[in-house]
Amino acid sequence: MIETVTLWRPVGPIELDLIRKSGMHAFPPRLPDQPIFYPVTTEDYAVKIARDWNVRDSGSGYVTRFAVRRDYLDQYAVQDAGGRAHREYWIPAEALDAFNAAIVGKIEVVQEFR
Repeated sequence: MIETVTLWRPVGPIELDLIRKSGMHAFPPRLPDQPIFYPVTTEDYAVKIARDWNVRDSGSGYVTRFAVRRDYLDQYAVQDAGGRAHREYWIPAEALDAFNAAIVGKIEVVQEFR
């Protein structure tokens, strides 16, 4: 059996549209000014970003949940981005294809904010 880690990612409407176009299987490539992809370790942290930042910036925010193979994720350390409640992985943009390949199942939208 494949061991997985559940992660969350707060996204805005444009990123969600691109995820949907992948069949809910992959996150889109980073933009040139986005050198790192930041999935987070708790739903509460993802909610805070989606509700407080994505809604402000784009009118809506969404929390996605997905599972990633632990054997892939183990090459990255969890980073504290302002304390224990704000933990995330820092995946280099050039590694996003491999990260997407390590997703098990579909990416789900679990919360929506407007």
